[in-house]
Amino acid sequence: MAKNAAVKIACENRKARHDYFIHETYEAGIELKGTEVKSLRAGKANLKDSYAEIKNGEIFVEHMHISPYEQGNIFNHDPLRRRRLLMHKKEILKLFGKTREKGFTLIPLKIYFKDGRAKMELALASGKHNYDKRATLAEKSAKRDIERAMRDKQKF
Repeated sequence: MAKNAAVKIACENRKARHDYFIHETYEAGIELKGTEVKSLRAGKANLKDSYAEIKNGEIFVEHMHISPYEQGNIFNHDPLRRRRLLMHKKEILKLFGKTREKGFTLIPLKIYFKDGRAKMELALASGKHNYDKRATLAEKSAKRDIERAMRDKQKF
């Protein structure tokens, strides 16, 4: 992300970092229709259980839920429709090669607005096992305890 760009996060997939090892992240635009933008600006989106896949040289995000806009009446769209992501062809081909490797998948991390346009942070990830998740939690807890001890030590 650029330093000077105004960024407003619309929604985040917090569970993704718990369930997956994140290897690389990419930025992609999202092709939205009509009232979906207003719903996103209101924060009415959910990335839980969503993933991206590449078909016919295009990249799509599946199972991303954007709630219907309340004042949208007949102009609302299907909340779970598949949405096309906008990336350079070279990046898509690179991701296509990497996702063909065993264990890699494309997971959306967050949706944000950058200079008025909806963007998605997409991660190339591999799944964690239960023992990996426990180790990560233990490591995080230990780090928090150390920081707390250091902070308490500085008070005296």
